[in-house]
Amino acid sequence: MATARPPISVVIPTYHALRYLPACLSAVQAQLRPYDEIVLVDNHSRDRAGAWVRAHLPAVRVLDRPYNAGFAGGVNAGIAVARGDLILLINDDALAEPGCVEALWQALAMSPAAGWAAGVLTFSRQPNIIAGAGIRFQADGIATDRDLGLPVSALPSQPQPVFGASGGLALLRRSMLDDIGLFADFFSYLEDADLAWRARLRGWECVLAPHARARHVYSATAGVASPLKQRLLGRNRLRMIIRCLPTPLLVACLPSILAYDGMVLAYAALRRQPALIAGRLMALAEVPTLLRQRRVIQDRRTATIPALARWIEPPAGPLTTWRLQRRLARLTQPATT
Repeated sequence: MATARPPISVVIPTYHALRYLPACLSAVQAQLRPYDEIVLVDNHSRDRAGAWVRAHLPAVRVLDRPYNAGFAGGVNAGIAVARGDLILLINDDALAEPGCVEALWQALAMSPAAGWAAGVLTFSRQPNIIAGAGIRFQADGIATDRDLGLPVSALPSQPQPVFGASGGLALLRRSMLDDIGLFADFFSYLEDADLAWRARLRGWECVLAPHARARHVYSATAGVASPLKQRLLGRNRLRMIIRCLPTPLLVACLPSILAYDGMVLAYAALRRQPALIAGRLMALAEVPTLLRQRRVIQDRRTATIPALARWIEPPAGPLTTWRLQRRLARLTQPATT
């Protein structure tokens, strides 16, 4: 007998993305049931996205924010007012393909120990190429998209365990969030990886739903390699590492972490990209606060170190990373006429 699906609250934070919203909302709305809801969190967009949605899609609940709280703040605000037992996150610049919501639910229903299910994001102009199929974590402290750049034909045919889900397309149980808390106040980037670690520390699993797919405009908000993104990634990477890695794993990974950051700092100085340095300095200034947060998070750990260690993958290596970045740059180039 099929498991009855609990109500879903779709939470979509938006910021200056009115050009994408009509398609995003329409695609999701077509897959919901009468008892589900959509909560759009308008992060003080200058394009008046919230006003447009109120006028044209009255079934959507709009939550206006007085300032831009980023992805993390927007999602947390939406979850706070959402009514569903399940929370569906999808980026405002993503287009859910038919069957996406049902595939997420089926994967989650088949995995009682899973607190969330990861969807598959593909590139908007090349939907046969994977932009991310959940999150993977490396020994050098990099949390990145799984299967980035691979063809969708490489996806498994059935749901499978993954380290965590991207906040760009995921279905979360409210019970997991009640246990581990909401997204960390990272503004944007790596708040989903931080959540993945906190879920793992408490024994929550994550499952990939390979048939739940959405076409995504990659880094539409901040740009693929903008100074803002570089600064946030540098800061949030160290925040996540300090907060979440248990001491035995942190000690084991520390040489690789330091080697990676050393290469990044040398690259930043050579290429005159100060944002890469500034983000790390911001995190270092927060160390006392981060250590207090770490104590709270680690004191609640129930998972064993071996169970956590199995999710830490070897570093990709500089050459592999460079090739992947080159391919990503090609995949995200603006269309030409």
